[in-house]
Amino acid sequence: MSKVVKLKKGFDINLAGKAKQELAEFSTPETYAIKPTDFIGIQRPKVTVDVGDQVKAGTPILFDKAMDQVKYASPVSGEVIDVKRGARRKLLEIVIKSDGKNEQEKFDSVDLDSISREDLVSAMAESGVWPNIIQRPFGIVANPEDTPKAIFISAFDTHPLAPDFGFALQGQAEALQAGIDALAKLTSGKVHLNVDGSKNTPDVFAGLKNVEINKFSGPHPAGNVGIQIHHLDPINKGEIAWTVSPAGVAQIGRFIIGGVYDASKVIAITGSELTKTAYVKTIAGACVTPYVKGNLNSGHVRVISGNVLTGEKIDMSGFLGFYHNQITVIPEGDYYEFLGWAKPTTNKLSYHRALGLLSFLNPKKEYVLDTNGRGEERAFVQTGVFESVTPMDILPVYLLKAIMAEDFDEMEELGIYEVVEEDLALCEFVDVSKHPVQKLVREGLDLIQYS
Repeated sequence: MSKVVKLKKGFDINLAGKAKQELAEFSTPETYAIKPTDFIGIQRPKVTVDVGDQVKAGTPILFDKAMDQVKYASPVSGEVIDVKRGARRKLLEIVIKSDGKNEQEKFDSVDLDSISREDLVSAMAESGVWPNIIQRPFGIVANPEDTPKAIFISAFDTHPLAPDFGFALQGQAEALQAGIDALAKLTSGKVHLNVDGSKNTPDVFAGLKNVEINKFSGPHPAGNVGIQIHHLDPINKGEIAWTVSPAGVAQIGRFIIGGVYDASKVIAITGSELTKTAYVKTIAGACVTPYVKGNLNSGHVRVISGNVLTGEKIDMSGFLGFYHNQITVIPEGDYYEFLGWAKPTTNKLSYHRALGLLSFLNPKKEYVLDTNGRGEERAFVQTGVFESVTPMDILPVYLLKAIMAEDFDEMEELGIYEVVEEDLALCEFVDVSKHPVQKLVREGLDLIQYS
């Protein structure tokens, strides 16, 4: 039975630079990359191509020796021009120069009415679309040998400057339906599609079948799938649920319909430092240079693949992350401001009604914020603040302290299985103690998973 959930806890970070709802034309990127660092849980990555090899869209170029049935595929056709490694030979990127043809590998067609679950899993894992499926707990690429109790899809995003999926997925109704039908064969429970209850449901989602549509409303993080799972069917120790983004569902659907690996997506180009903000059709792993270079209001900026809370800092020639649906450009904050917090101003956004920070007087104002942390890490000094922005029945401060103490029993009792980094990212924003909350959450998840 569908549910309507109204959340009160949270905080919307209203930034300048929202994407205009128009599909813009930018020059086509020449290079693309698949980054193993995008896929949490890869333990022993193995590259299956060499520099100079020719590949097609869908050609397997990487797999994890610990889960070798899941293939990570090239997003485009062309030539492998670089395999970048970091410290201790950690695999960072496999870079492909596109030939502009986007030739695709052809896979066997899938008939959902007759195919077995085992064969469907095998086909999805071989084609490259499987990494779209993320396991909770731990936020890792799902293991094909598991059967989840349910699958959850969040059809809206409340992160700062987040794209409108209703606009980005226009014309993808058939692919979305095929993707949902495929996912329904993978779980013993329901497929949940969660939409924004404060707005009319976009047509591309409203007509979908074989799915339970739930409505969520409230400030960020209402759009986080982890928050939604907590209010629909919480994850206990020993249980597994899977999550898929709307773009991932559409990609799975296009594979089901056409037997191809199609990594194309519509993303938002956002941020206060861009001359032109809009949506653009691109391909996962695209070099962001065409969307950023020559499109800046200033020169000293930070380019982010993803959003400002959970995204990844990249350089001007960096690559769009596999799971990211936006590029954000904001001012760099590498400067010192003496007692900046004490100067009365309405130009700085803060959750706290602190001396000098008067943003609460104008909650609808759009702010231009930079990356300056304005302080250093210190002891936890506040109580109740984390809880006020976390719409879950957990105690974030005590959970974080349990992680720092490596207290496994306390971590489990305080809800470690229900969260990943993005679910507590807002705590990092409001934390006057400047703790790396998301880093701590990942350390806790790794401790639980690998110990």
